[in-house]
Amino acid sequence: MDSLKILILSYRSAPFGGGQGIYVKDLSKTLMDLGHDVTVFSGQPYPELDKKLKLIKSPGLNLFETFNFKDRFFKFIKYKDKTTADFYEFLSVLFGGFPEMRTFGIRAKKHILKNQYDLVIDNQSVSYGMEYIQILTPLIEVIHHPITMDLKHELATNKNLIYRFSRHRWYSFLRMQKKVAPLLKNILTPSHNSKKDIIKDFKVKPENISVIHNAVDSSIFRPYPNIKNSPHRLITTASADVPLKGLDFSLYALSELSNEFQDIELLVIGAPKEGGHTERLIKKLNLNKRVTFKTGITKDQIAQEYAKSSVAIVSSLYEGFGYPVAEAMSCSIPLVATDTASIPEITDNFATLIPPKNSDAISDSVRKIFLEPDLYNEIAAKGRIHIQNKFNWQTIGMQYEALMNKVIKNHKPIIKGNNANF
Repeated sequence: MDSLKILILSYRSAPFGGGQGIYVKDLSKTLMDLGHDVTVFSGQPYPELDKKLKLIKSPGLNLFETFNFKDRFFKFIKYKDKTTADFYEFLSVLFGGFPEMRTFGIRAKKHILKNQYDLVIDNQSVSYGMEYIQILTPLIEVIHHPITMDLKHELATNKNLIYRFSRHRWYSFLRMQKKVAPLLKNILTPSHNSKKDIIKDFKVKPENISVIHNAVDSSIFRPYPNIKNSPHRLITTASADVPLKGLDFSLYALSELSNEFQDIELLVIGAPKEGGHTERLIKKLNLNKRVTFKTGITKDQIAQEYAKSSVAIVSSLYEGFGYPVAEAMSCSIPLVATDTASIPEITDNFATLIPPKNSDAISDSVRKIFLEPDLYNEIAAKGRIHIQNKFNWQTIGMQYEALMNKVIKNHKPIIKGNNANF
Protein backbone atom coordinates (compact mmCIF):
# COMPACT_ATOMS: atom_id res chain seq x y z
CA MET A 1 0.00 0.00 0.00
CA ASP A 2 1.00 3.66 -0.41
CA SER A 3 2.95 5.38 2.34
CA LEU A 4 0.64 6.80 4.99
CA LYS A 5 1.06 9.61 7.47
CA ILE A 6 0.17 7.85 10.72
CA LEU A 7 -0.27 9.20 14.23
CA ILE A 8 -0.08 6.79 17.17
CA LEU A 9 -1.69 8.10 20.36
CA SER A 10 -0.76 6.76 23.80
CA TYR A 11 -1.90 8.42 27.03
CA ARG A 12 1.09 6.88 28.88
CA SER A 13 3.88 4.72 27.52
CA ALA A 14 6.17 3.54 30.30
CA PRO A 15 9.12 1.83 28.56
CA PHE A 16 9.85 -0.63 31.37
CA GLY A 17 6.51 -1.26 33.07
CA GLY A 18 3.40 -2.86 31.61
CA GLY A 19 2.81 -3.66 27.98
CA GLN A 20 1.66 -0.29 26.63
CA GLY A 21 5.09 1.25 26.16
CA ILE A 22 6.37 -1.97 24.60
CA TYR A 23 3.42 -2.09 22.22
CA VAL A 24 3.86 1.53 21.11
CA LYS A 25 7.58 1.07 20.52
CA ASP A 26 7.20 -2.14 18.53
CA LEU A 27 4.16 -1.05 16.51
CA SER A 28 5.64 2.33 15.56
CA LYS A 29 8.88 0.72 14.35
CA THR A 30 7.00 -1.96 12.42
CA LEU A 31 4.87 0.59 10.57
CA MET A 32 7.94 2.74 9.89
CA ASP A 33 9.81 -0.28 8.48
CA LEU A 34 6.83 -0.87 6.16
CA GLY A 35 7.46 2.58 4.67
CA HIS A 36 4.96 4.74 6.55
CA ASP A 37 5.56 8.19 8.06
CA VAL A 38 4.89 7.55 11.76
CA THR A 39 4.56 10.03 14.61
CA VAL A 40 3.88 9.14 18.25
CA PHE A 41 1.92 11.54 20.45
CA SER A 42 2.27 10.39 24.04
CA GLY A 43 1.68 11.49 27.59
CA GLN A 44 4.15 10.87 30.39
CA PRO A 45 5.95 8.57 31.00
CA TYR A 46 7.19 8.78 27.44
CA PRO A 47 8.13 5.73 25.37
CA GLU A 48 11.59 4.80 24.17
CA LEU A 49 11.27 4.87 20.38
CA ASP A 50 13.51 4.09 17.44
CA LYS A 51 15.74 7.11 16.82
CA LYS A 52 14.22 7.60 13.36
CA LEU A 53 10.71 8.07 14.76
CA LYS A 54 9.10 11.36 15.77
CA LEU A 55 7.83 11.75 19.33
CA ILE A 56 5.51 14.60 20.26
CA LYS A 57 5.31 14.98 24.03
CA SER A 58 1.78 15.73 25.11
CA PRO A 59 1.43 18.50 27.66
CA GLY A 60 0.19 17.30 31.02
CA LEU A 61 0.70 17.44 34.75
CA ASN A 62 2.06 13.90 35.24
CA LEU A 63 0.66 13.88 38.77
CA PHE A 64 1.29 10.17 39.23
CA GLU A 65 5.02 10.78 39.23
CA THR A 66 4.52 11.21 42.97
CA PHE A 67 1.88 10.17 45.50
CA ASN A 68 2.71 13.00 47.91
CA PHE A 69 -0.10 15.57 48.05
CA LYS A 70 2.27 18.48 48.72
CA ASP A 71 4.41 17.58 45.69
CA ARG A 72 1.32 17.23 43.50
CA PHE A 73 -0.03 20.58 44.67
CA PHE A 74 3.15 22.48 43.90
CA LYS A 75 3.49 20.66 40.57
CA PHE A 76 0.02 21.94 39.66
CA ILE A 77 0.67 25.48 40.92
CA LYS A 78 3.95 25.77 39.01
CA TYR A 79 2.47 24.42 35.78
CA LYS A 80 2.19 27.26 33.26
CA ASP A 81 -0.72 28.05 30.94
CA LYS A 82 -3.18 25.83 32.76
CA THR A 83 -6.26 24.76 30.81
CA THR A 84 -9.67 23.50 31.88
CA ALA A 85 -8.37 19.97 31.37
CA ASP A 86 -5.47 20.65 33.78
CA PHE A 87 -7.84 21.86 36.50
CA TYR A 88 -10.06 18.83 35.96
CA GLU A 89 -7.06 16.50 36.11
CA PHE A 90 -5.78 17.97 39.38
CA LEU A 91 -9.18 17.90 41.11
CA SER A 92 -9.92 14.37 39.94
CA VAL A 93 -6.58 13.08 41.25
CA LEU A 94 -7.16 15.00 44.49
CA PHE A 95 -10.33 12.97 45.05
CA GLY A 96 -8.83 9.61 44.14
CA GLY A 97 -9.62 9.40 40.42
CA PHE A 98 -7.57 8.53 37.36
CA PRO A 99 -8.36 11.21 34.77
CA GLU A 100 -5.39 10.79 32.40
CA MET A 101 -7.32 9.04 29.65
CA ARG A 102 -10.01 11.72 29.54
CA THR A 103 -7.64 14.68 29.57
CA PHE A 104 -5.29 13.03 27.10
CA GLY A 105 -8.18 12.75 24.66
CA ILE A 106 -8.72 16.51 24.89
CA ARG A 107 -5.05 17.24 24.22
CA ALA A 108 -4.89 14.74 21.37
CA LYS A 109 -7.96 16.30 19.76
CA LYS A 110 -6.36 19.76 19.89
CA HIS A 111 -3.24 18.41 18.20
CA ILE A 112 -5.18 16.71 15.41
CA LEU A 113 -7.23 19.84 14.76
CA LYS A 114 -3.93 21.57 13.87
CA ASN A 115 -2.29 18.68 11.99
CA GLN A 116 -3.44 16.39 9.22
CA TYR A 117 -2.93 12.61 9.22
CA ASP A 118 -4.10 9.79 6.98
CA LEU A 119 -4.78 7.56 9.97
CA VAL A 120 -4.80 7.73 13.77
CA ILE A 121 -4.22 4.74 16.05
CA ASP A 122 -5.16 5.32 19.70
CA ASN A 123 -3.69 3.03 22.30
CA GLN A 124 -6.46 2.32 24.82
CA SER A 125 -7.62 5.75 26.02
CA VAL A 126 -11.21 5.13 24.76
CA SER A 127 -11.84 8.76 25.66
CA TYR A 128 -14.42 11.29 24.59
CA GLY A 129 -11.79 12.85 22.37
CA MET A 130 -11.67 9.73 20.22
CA GLU A 131 -15.38 10.07 19.43
CA TYR A 132 -14.58 13.47 17.94
CA ILE A 133 -11.30 12.44 16.26
CA GLN A 134 -12.99 9.73 14.20
CA ILE A 135 -15.07 12.49 12.61
CA LEU A 136 -11.91 14.20 11.40
CA THR A 137 -9.79 11.25 10.29
CA PRO A 138 -9.86 7.45 10.06
CA LEU A 139 -9.33 6.08 13.56
CA ILE A 140 -8.38 2.67 14.95
CA GLU A 141 -9.01 2.34 18.68
CA VAL A 142 -6.81 -0.32 20.29
CA ILE A 143 -8.34 -1.97 23.36
CA HIS A 144 -5.99 -4.60 24.76
CA HIS A 145 -8.74 -5.70 27.11
CA PRO A 146 -11.63 -3.97 28.86
CA ILE A 147 -10.39 -2.47 32.13
CA THR A 148 -13.57 -3.76 33.72
CA MET A 149 -11.61 -6.98 34.21
CA ASP A 150 -9.00 -5.19 36.34
CA LEU A 151 -11.71 -3.73 38.57
CA LYS A 152 -13.46 -7.08 38.88
CA HIS A 153 -10.34 -8.86 40.11
CA GLU A 154 -9.31 -6.06 42.45
CA LEU A 155 -12.72 -6.04 44.14
CA ALA A 156 -12.57 -9.80 44.52
CA THR A 157 -9.41 -9.54 46.62
CA ASN A 158 -10.74 -7.22 49.31
CA LYS A 159 -14.20 -6.86 50.87
CA ASN A 160 -13.29 -3.76 52.91
CA LEU A 161 -15.86 -1.05 52.13
CA ILE A 162 -13.34 1.83 52.16
CA TYR A 163 -11.04 -0.08 49.81
CA ARG A 164 -13.92 -0.93 47.47
CA PHE A 165 -15.08 2.70 47.39
CA SER A 166 -11.56 3.87 46.54
CA ARG A 167 -11.31 1.32 43.72
CA HIS A 168 -14.64 2.40 42.25
CA ARG A 169 -13.46 6.02 42.43
CA TRP A 170 -10.14 5.16 40.73
CA TYR A 171 -11.90 3.29 37.92
CA SER A 172 -14.54 5.98 37.43
CA PHE A 173 -13.15 6.49 33.89
CA LEU A 174 -14.94 3.26 32.97
CA ARG A 175 -18.21 5.21 32.72
CA MET A 176 -16.62 7.22 29.92
CA GLN A 177 -15.22 4.15 28.18
CA LYS A 178 -18.55 2.34 28.31
CA LYS A 179 -20.19 5.35 26.62
CA VAL A 180 -17.49 5.86 23.99
CA ALA A 181 -16.60 2.30 22.96
CA PRO A 182 -19.98 1.48 21.33
CA LEU A 183 -19.68 4.69 19.26
CA LEU A 184 -16.28 3.81 17.77
CA LYS A 185 -16.43 2.14 14.39
CA ASN A 186 -13.01 0.50 14.29
CA ILE A 187 -11.78 -1.25 17.42
CA LEU A 188 -8.71 -3.48 17.38
CA THR A 189 -7.89 -6.02 20.08
CA PRO A 190 -5.02 -8.54 20.35
CA SER A 191 -7.00 -11.69 21.19
CA HIS A 192 -10.33 -13.39 20.53
CA ASN A 193 -10.88 -13.60 24.27
CA SER A 194 -10.55 -9.82 24.61
CA LYS A 195 -13.00 -9.38 21.74
CA LYS A 196 -15.53 -11.50 23.61
CA ASP A 197 -15.07 -9.43 26.79
CA ILE A 198 -15.28 -6.10 24.93
CA ILE A 199 -18.57 -7.16 23.37
CA LYS A 200 -19.90 -8.20 26.77
CA ASP A 201 -18.66 -5.36 29.00
CA PHE A 202 -18.58 -2.43 26.54
CA LYS A 203 -21.62 -3.45 24.43
CA VAL A 204 -19.69 -3.10 21.17
CA LYS A 205 -21.06 -4.64 17.98
CA PRO A 206 -18.93 -7.67 16.94
CA GLU A 207 -18.57 -6.35 13.39
CA ASN A 208 -16.80 -3.22 14.75
CA ILE A 209 -13.97 -5.27 16.34
CA SER A 210 -10.96 -6.74 14.55
CA VAL A 211 -8.49 -9.17 16.12
CA ILE A 212 -4.77 -8.91 15.37
CA HIS A 213 -2.38 -10.53 17.81
CA ASN A 214 0.58 -8.67 19.22
CA ALA A 215 4.08 -9.88 18.42
CA VAL A 216 7.54 -10.16 19.95
CA ASP A 217 10.98 -9.62 18.48
CA SER A 218 12.51 -13.09 18.57
CA SER A 219 15.92 -11.63 17.70
CA ILE A 220 15.89 -9.95 21.12
CA PHE A 221 13.92 -12.52 23.11
CA ARG A 222 16.11 -15.48 22.25
CA PRO A 223 18.12 -18.23 23.91
CA TYR A 224 21.64 -17.47 25.08
CA PRO A 225 23.53 -20.78 24.71
CA ASN A 226 26.63 -19.33 26.37
CA ILE A 227 24.72 -18.44 29.55
CA LYS A 228 24.47 -21.31 32.00
CA ASN A 229 21.13 -21.41 33.79
CA SER A 230 20.56 -22.15 37.43
CA PRO A 231 18.64 -25.47 37.67
CA HIS A 232 16.20 -24.22 40.31
CA ARG A 233 15.80 -20.58 39.38
CA LEU A 234 12.27 -19.33 38.59
CA ILE A 235 11.40 -16.13 36.76
CA THR A 236 8.17 -14.17 36.36
CA THR A 237 7.15 -10.78 35.03
CA ALA A 238 4.49 -9.03 37.07
CA SER A 239 3.30 -5.72 38.41
CA ALA A 240 3.88 -7.00 41.90
CA ASP A 241 0.94 -5.49 43.76
CA VAL A 242 -1.64 -5.79 40.99
CA PRO A 243 -4.08 -8.62 41.91
CA LEU A 244 -4.71 -9.35 38.23
CA LYS A 245 -1.14 -10.68 37.87
CA GLY A 246 -1.62 -13.37 40.54
CA LEU A 247 1.90 -13.10 41.97
CA ASP A 248 0.64 -14.31 45.37
CA PHE A 249 0.11 -17.80 43.99
CA SER A 250 3.66 -17.99 42.63
CA LEU A 251 4.96 -16.95 46.05
CA TYR A 252 2.94 -19.63 47.84
CA ALA A 253 4.23 -22.18 45.36
CA LEU A 254 7.80 -21.00 45.96
CA SER A 255 7.29 -21.41 49.69
CA GLU A 256 6.15 -25.01 49.24
CA LEU A 257 8.95 -25.89 46.82
CA SER A 258 11.60 -24.42 49.12
CA ASN A 259 11.10 -27.41 51.42
CA GLU A 260 12.34 -29.73 48.65
CA PHE A 261 14.81 -27.58 46.70
CA GLN A 262 17.13 -25.75 49.05
CA ASP A 263 18.63 -23.51 46.35
CA ILE A 264 15.34 -22.47 44.73
CA GLU A 265 14.89 -18.76 44.02
CA LEU A 266 12.49 -16.46 42.16
CA LEU A 267 13.31 -13.39 40.10
CA VAL A 268 10.42 -10.97 39.57
CA ILE A 269 10.72 -8.53 36.67
CA GLY A 270 8.82 -5.72 38.33
CA ALA A 271 8.83 -3.71 41.53
CA PRO A 272 6.74 -4.10 44.69
CA LYS A 273 5.12 -1.20 46.46
CA GLU A 274 7.18 -0.26 49.48
CA GLY A 275 5.45 -1.70 52.54
CA GLY A 276 2.71 -3.06 50.31
CA HIS A 277 0.91 -6.38 50.16
CA THR A 278 3.63 -8.24 48.26
CA GLU A 279 6.43 -7.21 50.60
CA ARG A 280 4.32 -8.23 53.58
CA LEU A 281 3.52 -11.62 52.05
CA ILE A 282 7.18 -12.31 51.26
CA LYS A 283 8.06 -11.55 54.87
CA LYS A 284 5.20 -13.72 56.15
CA LEU A 285 6.37 -16.68 54.04
CA ASN A 286 10.03 -16.10 55.02
CA LEU A 287 11.06 -15.70 51.39
CA ASN A 288 13.16 -12.53 51.67
CA LYS A 289 16.36 -14.36 50.69
CA ARG A 290 14.69 -16.26 47.86
CA VAL A 291 12.87 -13.44 45.99
CA THR A 292 14.63 -10.74 43.99
CA PHE A 293 13.02 -7.86 42.10
CA LYS A 294 14.45 -6.11 39.06
CA THR A 295 12.94 -3.20 37.17
CA GLY A 296 14.06 -0.64 34.61
CA ILE A 297 16.09 -3.16 32.63
CA THR A 298 16.22 -3.46 28.84
CA LYS A 299 14.64 -6.17 26.69
CA ASP A 300 18.07 -7.69 26.08
CA GLN A 301 18.70 -7.83 29.82
CA ILE A 302 15.31 -9.46 30.41
CA ALA A 303 16.13 -12.10 27.79
CA GLN A 304 19.43 -12.80 29.55
CA GLU A 305 17.58 -13.22 32.85
CA TYR A 306 15.37 -15.82 31.16
CA ALA A 307 18.54 -17.60 30.01
CA LYS A 308 19.78 -17.73 33.62
CA SER A 309 16.51 -19.35 34.74
CA SER A 310 15.09 -22.85 34.41
CA VAL A 311 11.33 -22.19 34.56
CA ALA A 312 9.17 -19.17 33.70
CA ILE A 313 5.86 -18.65 35.50
CA VAL A 314 2.88 -16.57 34.40
CA SER A 315 0.28 -16.80 37.16
CA SER A 316 -1.99 -14.06 35.82
CA LEU A 317 -5.71 -14.19 36.50
CA TYR A 318 -6.34 -12.37 33.23
CA GLU A 319 -4.32 -11.25 30.19
CA GLY A 320 -5.57 -9.34 27.16
CA PHE A 321 -2.60 -10.75 25.26
CA GLY A 322 0.18 -11.61 27.66
CA TYR A 323 3.58 -10.32 26.56
CA PRO A 324 5.37 -12.28 29.32
CA VAL A 325 3.96 -15.51 27.87
CA ALA A 326 5.17 -14.86 24.33
CA GLU A 327 8.51 -13.44 25.49
CA ALA A 328 9.28 -16.43 27.72
CA MET A 329 8.39 -18.86 24.94
CA SER A 330 10.52 -16.91 22.47
CA CYS A 331 13.44 -17.33 24.88
CA SER A 332 12.93 -21.12 24.74
CA ILE A 333 12.41 -21.55 28.47
CA PRO A 334 9.93 -24.07 29.95
CA LEU A 335 6.76 -22.16 30.84
CA VAL A 336 4.04 -22.70 33.45
CA ALA A 337 1.06 -20.44 32.75
CA THR A 338 -2.55 -20.11 33.78
CA ASP A 339 -5.16 -21.55 31.45
CA THR A 340 -7.23 -18.40 31.30
CA ALA A 341 -8.28 -15.52 29.03
CA SER A 342 -5.98 -15.11 26.00
CA ILE A 343 -3.07 -17.22 27.25
CA PRO A 344 -4.09 -20.49 25.51
CA GLU A 345 -4.29 -18.55 22.22
CA ILE A 346 -0.56 -17.89 22.53
CA THR A 347 0.82 -21.09 24.03
CA ASP A 348 -0.91 -23.76 21.91
CA ASN A 349 0.61 -27.05 23.18
CA PHE A 350 4.02 -25.66 24.08
CA ALA A 351 3.54 -24.74 27.73
CA THR A 352 2.20 -26.31 30.90
CA LEU A 353 -1.23 -24.77 31.48
CA ILE A 354 -2.74 -24.76 34.96
CA PRO A 355 -5.93 -23.42 36.58
CA PRO A 356 -5.67 -19.84 37.87
CA LYS A 357 -5.51 -19.13 41.62
CA ASN A 358 -3.88 -22.51 42.26
CA SER A 359 -0.49 -22.47 43.94
CA ASP A 360 -0.46 -26.28 44.24
CA ALA A 361 -0.77 -26.59 40.48
CA ILE A 362 2.17 -24.21 40.05
CA SER A 363 4.37 -26.13 42.49
CA ASP A 364 3.42 -29.52 40.98
CA SER A 365 4.21 -28.29 37.45
CA VAL A 366 7.51 -26.69 38.43
CA ARG A 367 8.51 -29.85 40.28
CA LYS A 368 7.92 -31.95 37.15
CA ILE A 369 10.07 -29.61 35.07
CA PHE A 370 12.85 -29.71 37.65
CA LEU A 371 12.79 -33.54 37.55
CA GLU A 372 12.58 -33.86 33.75
CA PRO A 373 14.45 -30.83 32.35
CA ASP A 374 15.40 -32.44 29.00
CA LEU A 375 11.77 -33.23 28.12
CA TYR A 376 10.51 -29.76 28.91
CA ASN A 377 13.47 -28.01 27.28
CA GLU A 378 12.58 -29.86 24.07
CA ILE A 379 8.98 -28.62 24.32
CA ALA A 380 10.26 -25.10 24.98
CA ALA A 381 12.44 -25.19 21.86
CA LYS A 382 9.36 -26.06 19.78
CA GLY A 383 7.51 -23.23 21.54
CA ARG A 384 10.09 -20.73 20.29
CA ILE A 385 9.51 -21.89 16.70
CA HIS A 386 5.75 -21.49 17.26
CA ILE A 387 6.23 -17.89 18.41
CA GLN A 388 8.58 -17.10 15.54
CA ASN A 389 6.06 -18.40 12.99
CA LYS A 390 2.85 -16.92 14.38
CA PHE A 391 3.74 -13.87 16.48
CA ASN A 392 6.35 -12.02 14.46
CA TRP A 393 6.04 -8.33 13.59
CA GLN A 394 6.48 -8.87 9.85
CA THR A 395 3.35 -11.01 9.67
CA ILE A 396 1.45 -8.85 12.14
CA GLY A 397 2.48 -5.69 10.27
CA MET A 398 0.91 -6.98 7.06
CA GLN A 399 -2.31 -7.61 8.96
CA TYR A 400 -2.20 -4.04 10.26
CA GLU A 401 -1.78 -2.73 6.72
CA ALA A 402 -4.83 -4.66 5.54
CA LEU A 403 -6.90 -3.25 8.41
CA MET A 404 -5.62 0.31 7.88
CA ASN A 405 -6.52 0.15 4.20
CA LYS A 406 -10.02 -1.05 5.07
CA VAL A 407 -10.55 1.68 7.70
CA ILE A 408 -9.39 4.45 5.37
CA LYS A 409 -11.52 3.14 2.51
CA ASN A 410 -14.66 2.95 4.69
CA HIS A 411 -14.18 6.23 6.56
CA LYS A 412 -17.26 8.43 6.61
CA PRO A 413 -18.14 11.52 8.70
CA ILE A 414 -19.92 10.61 11.91
CA ILE A 415 -22.38 12.74 13.82
CA LYS A 416 -20.68 14.22 16.87
CA GLY A 417 -21.92 12.96 20.22
CA ASN A 418 -22.95 15.16 23.11
CA ASN A 419 -19.78 14.49 25.06
CA ALA A 420 -17.23 14.73 22.29
CA ASN A 421 -15.66 17.98 23.51
CA PHE A 422 -15.00 16.69 27.03
